[in-house]
Amino acid sequence: MPAVKADDITAVVPDEIGAVEGADEESALSPGKGQAARKHAAAIESADSDEKEFYPLWKLTLVALPQLGVQVMWCFIGPNAAPYMGHLGVGPSLATLNNVAGPITGFFTGPIIGAWSDRLTSKWGRRRPIILGGLISTWVAGLLFSASEHLFADTAAKIGFAVPMYWVMDVTINILQTPHRALVSDLATVEQQVPMQVVFVVIMSIGNFLGYSIMQIYAIPVEHMLKLMAMICALNTLCIGVQFAVAKEVPLKRAESAGKGCCAPVLSVVSSIRGMPCLLYHLAFVQCLVWIGNTAWTYYSSQWFADSVYEGDQHAADGSEAKLAYGEGMHAFSMGGQYRSGFQLLAALSIIVLLLQTRLRPRLIYAPCIFIGAIVSFLAGYVVGHNAAFAIIVFVFSIMPETGSFAIPFGLVATLNKRAEQEGKQVSTALQMALLNCCVTVGQQVCHVVTATIETSLPLHAALPVAFLFAAAVPCLLGRG
Repeated sequence: MPAVKADDITAVVPDEIGAVEGADEESALSPGKGQAARKHAAAIESADSDEKEFYPLWKLTLVALPQLGVQVMWCFIGPNAAPYMGHLGVGPSLATLNNVAGPITGFFTGPIIGAWSDRLTSKWGRRRPIILGGLISTWVAGLLFSASEHLFADTAAKIGFAVPMYWVMDVTINILQTPHRALVSDLATVEQQVPMQVVFVVIMSIGNFLGYSIMQIYAIPVEHMLKLMAMICALNTLCIGVQFAVAKEVPLKRAESAGKGCCAPVLSVVSSIRGMPCLLYHLAFVQCLVWIGNTAWTYYSSQWFADSVYEGDQHAADGSEAKLAYGEGMHAFSMGGQYRSGFQLLAALSIIVLLLQTRLRPRLIYAPCIFIGAIVSFLAGYVVGHNAAFAIIVFVFSIMPETGSFAIPFGLVATLNKRAEQEGKQVSTALQMALLNCCVTVGQQVCHVVTATIETSLPLHAALPVAFLFAAAVPCLLGRG
């Protein structure tokens, strides 16, 4: 990737940044103010150095590598959570409703961990201790959740253990993932912020490809949950080992006025929300609506393939036509997911080119991604039927809004905070990214609740197309705004 020049950032965020109160592009990039800001930041973060070490893009990419492991985890858990609960004996509607665990825990865990991470004064740095704690706890929770069917013989006991462990596992994954983007943002220059957020999307597309590939190891993945979960946890450990070998954090010195009570992170969340630029409120609303549709594809596309398109049955007898059709549907889903991941990589690289080589506003890049998602959701709900090839095509294109939502909004947040840091202002990068992610969880929860409600009235194979039609209708609210 070519080096990013200082003036390239004006092509990336022309009006979105300039429209924010107090954001002056010329002063933010002027040498005098930049030097003063570096001295201010150094006084806060370290008494031993006046400037941060420069990390080239390839090093920053290695620092971002754990996002690959996290994405493999989400890619695997998302579409397999409800089928696994069904495998243990939970009904379709309740299995779907249990998916609210991720949005609810993420809504609270993300901002609190983000605020704690922004102010942690450990000698090991602000981000790495939390990442390590998240990794260890994810190993424990992930293995216990996936081992539920092996630990108990009674169906009620399996379900009674698996349900709370699923919630705990969602908490631990949120702890693990929250500091990754912030760590990269800490080490990157202002010119590297938006490109690195798009690099995150590239890494995530590779993670998705690996996640879908892992699902192809077995015809029905949920029947081998423990082995696959151990494999994914080991991958996360390897990625974090690389990150820790490359990233060198400067310990944060505690300010005399810093809150020391147990409520300090919560109070920090409240104060950060009050001080956020108007642009972030707009991004938050957009993220919420976009992720209603994204969640339908992330969590329910596997069941849509297996139950709706292929007309299979997870609970049919082994060797029966319905059980074989279910396995074929899962195979088509994972194969389509591999194509989808490759397309996501191409889409992310295209976004990088558009951001760096044109003067298009980010919103003009993001909007087409959103409406492509609406179109394919409509096709999935009303047109596809039992056409397997067509199902794979719409599944591949459904990645567009997710690609845009992970690249552009987080890139704008990173850029805003980096400029504020250059001006000598206190920044809360991890917290604001976590708050943006909170809006993702709101959209996810809406999708889960609506889908579970639909499944109480319709059988699973008929309910899922209706859920996609609901996802297709939501972007109309953005069009009206």
